Amino acid sequence: MNWLLVVAGAAVGAPLRYLTDRAVQARRDSPDAVFPWGTFAVNAAACLVLGTLAGALSAGAASARLELLLGTGLCGALSTYSTFSYETLRLAERGRTFLAAANVAASVLVGLGAVHLGAQMARRLWG
Repeated sequence: MNWLLVVAGAAVGAPLRYLTDRAVQARRDSPDAVFPWGTFAVNAAACLVLGTLAGALSAGAASARLELLLGTGLCGALSTYSTFSYETLRLAERGRTFLAAANVAASVLVGLGAVHLGAQMARRLWG
């Protein structure tokens, strides 16, 4: 039955990723807007949710079932390493090496910061 929790979370996370990416990119689409803001936003959001879940788990305020639903299912489908990699490669191939490097650096730093922030918020709330 655990797999149903993962499927349920992914069934929400995948369309949420797509819709969020499209909404963010629609606001940024112009000849000058080449940075993959949509993917950046969904990955940062998934990191925040996962960090909050990790903090709640460590404080004993979340269950293993919630971890499967939100952590593995929702966050697994919401975040996208493959699209991040593809968009970074595409930037580099188009000669936008600074933006490619900025995408990598900002994604890692913001992702780690969001996980840390989420975990700290959860520990303060439920710890």
